[in-house]
Amino acid sequence: MEILQRSVAPWFDLLPAAVAAVVVVLLLVGLNHWLSRRAAGKTERRFSHQLVMLGVSLVGLGAVILATPFPESLKGQLLALLGLLLSLAVTLSSTTFIGNALAGLMLRSQRAFRAGDFIAVEGHFGRVTERALFHTQIQTERRDLTNLPNLYLATHPVTVTLSTGTIVAAEVSLGYDVARTSVKAALLDAATGAGLDEPFVQILELGDFSVTYRAAGLLRDPKHLLSARSRLRAEMIDALHRAGIEIVSPTFMNTRAFDPDRHFAPAAEDDPGGQQAPAGPTFEELAFDKADEAESVENLHRIDAGLEEKIEALRVEARKLSGTEKEAHVERIDRLEQRREKIAALLRAREESGD
Repeated sequence: MEILQRSVAPWFDLLPAAVAAVVVVLLLVGLNHWLSRRAAGKTERRFSHQLVMLGVSLVGLGAVILATPFPESLKGQLLALLGLLLSLAVTLSSTTFIGNALAGLMLRSQRAFRAGDFIAVEGHFGRVTERALFHTQIQTERRDLTNLPNLYLATHPVTVTLSTGTIVAAEVSLGYDVARTSVKAALLDAATGAGLDEPFVQILELGDFSVTYRAAGLLRDPKHLLSARSRLRAEMIDALHRAGIEIVSPTFMNTRAFDPDRHFAPAAEDDPGGQQAPAGPTFEELAFDKADEAESVENLHRIDAGLEEKIEALRVEARKLSGTEKEAHVERIDRLEQRREKIAALLRAREESGD
């Protein structure tokens, strides 16, 4: 019996540490499940989810060390070792996952872009669909998803297309025998026909054989950026041909014998779908469906937060009022709460469809 007690006694000493480890694991699993449900479809909360899980994991590890039956001096050494490892990880953050986490925090604090924005970085171009602790996900024009490490974004120039509008431009080279005033008029018509505001034309280069022109204008809705670029080029071709301007270089004309009166422009013809909106989804709607969904969910949360602030402010004011003024505030609060209920229903529907 005494031998049995001696063999079992060390295991009883480890019981507090084992219980602490089980509690920490259950806590992490439950916390992860709860945070995952809250972060469903919400890229902002996914970021904080990962950050909270990282912090709780470190605290749980420290708690398990403190619960072990080791001497106090050894516990202190283990905690010191844990702190040293964390310090070493931060020191080597430029080449480890800690670097991506720190870069994610920096990008979040800068608020340079958000879900739904177009970004371009070192040959990568697309719309942001998710901003996480270690990476940022974009959806390309081919509808593919690309994960970019946050450290990569922090160390390379990132071009962000403003949601308020962007300049759409296209270039064309024409011969010196074409009057620049005629070219400018045709390209301005093309930019206007493409639906761009405040169109303008620039001369980019005077080459050995041709002049390079750029037609550009302001696109108010960047969501249709890719279609606008294609539409502008199509309008440039049509406008130049309508003006009788050939889109050929002098080299082509000098090396091939053609009648000088012959024009290398097709006969004018109507485009049956040029001025009509497509019946089906647009190219951007097909290519950036996930980015659209992420942007709309974030916008709904942003609107909901704004409504919550207004309701709280109205409640504070209503406490100071009486009579008809207080009734008016109460009615306004009711209308705002009804709007919040509708937004909550939309968010639940999005989360269920996402699951």
